[in-house]
Amino acid sequence: RNHTSTPRPPPQPPHPLHRAAGAMSSSVLSATDADNFWLIFGAVLVFMMQAGFAMLEVGTVQRKNTKNILIKNVFDASIGAITFWIFGYGFAFGSDSRNVIGGSSDLIGLNDIDGSEAAFWLFQWAFAATGATIVSGAVAERVSFGAYLVYSVVITIFIYPVVVHWVWADGWASAFRSAQKDELLFGCGAVDFAGSGVVHMTGGVAAFIGSWMIGPRKGRFNPDGTEGTIVGQSPIFQTLGTLILWVGWYGFNCVSTLVISGGASLNAGRTAVTTTIAAATGCLVTTFLGKLVDHQYMMEYANNGILSGLVAITAGCSTVEFEGAFVIGVISAFVYMGAHKLLIALNIDDVVDASPVHGFNGAWGVIAAGLFASRTNYAAAYYADYSDEDDDNARRDECCGAFYGCPGSMFGANFVLVLAIIAWVGIMSFVLFFLIDLTIGLRVPEDIEEMGMDASKHGGSMDDGVVLTAAAGVKDGENKD
Repeated sequence: RNHTSTPRPPPQPPHPLHRAAGAMSSSVLSATDADNFWLIFGAVLVFMMQAGFAMLEVGTVQRKNTKNILIKNVFDASIGAITFWIFGYGFAFGSDSRNVIGGSSDLIGLNDIDGSEAAFWLFQWAFAATGATIVSGAVAERVSFGAYLVYSVVITIFIYPVVVHWVWADGWASAFRSAQKDELLFGCGAVDFAGSGVVHMTGGVAAFIGSWMIGPRKGRFNPDGTEGTIVGQSPIFQTLGTLILWVGWYGFNCVSTLVISGGASLNAGRTAVTTTIAAATGCLVTTFLGKLVDHQYMMEYANNGILSGLVAITAGCSTVEFEGAFVIGVISAFVYMGAHKLLIALNIDDVVDASPVHGFNGAWGVIAAGLFASRTNYAAAYYADYSDEDDDNARRDECCGAFYGCPGSMFGANFVLVLAIIAWVGIMSFVLFFLIDLTIGLRVPEDIEEMGMDASKHGGSMDDGVVLTAAAGVKDGENKD
């Protein structure tokens, strides 16, 4: 058929969005639009990390608890969204109480924010959901579902937002609270660019306290204190989850510039490289260190080495040089291995090694940022000067890393921040888990733990070959509850 003979349809009026675009003064993407897209893009990458955590955790637990750990990962994001929307964001970024906790009424429930801040909220929500996920993996296979719901809400709505306010808003430790030297902690404030302390230490410390208080799984340790024979169901899922987390970490670190315009893309590019170097170094050094210690090349060590390097670089990802990222990755392997063996010696059962990866290496990452931040990178990622001093490089020369010739002011601020996070999260987590255990109970009964929570709580185990639906719970008048 000759296409030239086909009648043409009558012209259609332009779509309203096209008319609006045509009315714009410029066809070039504005800086505001680019920055908002950057935040949304980062939020999607960080949110994808929930899939990584889900695969890592489901590969580490026993098959009989597969559904239980999966629904917790889904709930982490969902609970985090509601609680961070209603209260968490206001506690984190409100300014009514400057030093310790935010509380601006216009941020409670996001009552008065524009589109730019909505994109920022989305990015911060993705971070908030991570903290509770870290804990759920540590206490898996024996924590009750009710206890999980309570601690997930409290961490996301209160414990985590307080730490955020300290460091990323205008709290006592923040490097952003003022441009005047005398208003900053040790004249610099703490540098935790993307959350080694704020996110990972918070989750890791809570995971350590939870794992210690709830006790080990049956069979994890023998009566003489040696390790038992519990084995995770799938190294395939563990490795898939780790690689998904590595991909998502580029959103975690690079997009923490918060903008992409005005030269921020240069910081983001450098951050991507330091993140890659630390992750790769952590993987290799942890694996070979494990070979020396346990005489085998362990897939678990390779995966946790990647995650340890990623956690450790997160605080200083934008301020350290490439060789600094390499050293940070090397040391993260020793921090992980030491913490991993310490927990075994103490008979503390952290199922996914959340506290060695996130807690111990989160602390190392914050300390490392105070040692390895170069003058040039600190000035590019933070500030070069103070508003109340004439020297254009005064702040850069005061607040770079101690290994780069600065007096150690920022290192001091970071060290104090590490102690503060341990104290705040440790005490609050202890009180939280104690009250849960005192009221609704922290741990499931032994028979349910032995059977597996899929069979008792989630419609049947994976081996049953039957998927029960809500409608099948009552059939032909028979109560199946």
